[in-house]
Amino acid sequence: MEVMLGVRFLASEFAIDCVDGGRIDSLGLDENGAPVIVEYKRGTDTGVINQGLYYMAWLTNHKDAFRNLVRHRLGVMAASQILWSTPRLICVAGDFTRYDAHALREHRRSIDLVRYRYFGSHHFGLETVASVTGHSAPAKRVCRRAAGVPTVRKQASAMAELAEAVDEVLVGLGDGVSRVQRKQYRAYRRLRNFASLCPPQQTKILVYLKADPKEVDLVPGFTRDVTGLGHHGTGDLELQLRTERDLERAQDLFRLSYIAA
Repeated sequence: MEVMLGVRFLASEFAIDCVDGGRIDSLGLDENGAPVIVEYKRGTDTGVINQGLYYMAWLTNHKDAFRNLVRHRLGVMAASQILWSTPRLICVAGDFTRYDAHALREHRRSIDLVRYRYFGSHHFGLETVASVTGHSAPAKRVCRRAAGVPTVRKQASAMAELAEAVDEVLVGLGDGVSRVQRKQYRAYRRLRNFASLCPPQQTKILVYLKADPKEVDLVPGFTRDVTGLGHHGTGDLELQLRTERDLERAQDLFRLSYIAA
């Protein structure tokens, strides 16, 4: 699950304690800490979305049960950082109908329809057929009044504008890109994260990508291998952006990470 979907495994065939009962095929936690329900179907099943939504309703009404599961499997820290604003449903099946894709647009939930394909007898691949992002509450903007040097204010404004430009480029890489806002970073994902944008610093912006640092010619002051190093967001390649020129240089790396996701 982690390699293919970017989801840490928690449980399979998880029995839910409600009137109608049921068993969730798989439960997990994605890269941003959001709860994930995964439902699998061998062929085409028009009821997979409704079944998943039934389990989603259980999840949102039984947060303590899920929190206890996360605490047991991943520890207290992971349980305290669950992102409840955007729970996800991933439906994996042999195929979907056009009605499934239409039904997706009628729900205010984060849902991914993922089709599997076999390649010979030893390989298979996953393809996102349709994806929608649930609507979470917008982040509150906090304004602080402070006496600062004009130069400092000018630098902060320039970094904020650069961050907006980075956001526009990342969202525009292709269809199905969604944002997930956390306190420490903003993730950009398809089925999995491909970029994480940290809040602007005084003179630079940090972006973390899923591109393999070993396949990139690292440039001091611009790109850095952070494999094994603690940082906000996800990805092992760090980009340090200071100017629009840096953003232009970064676009090939953005695309590389997008394709890898």
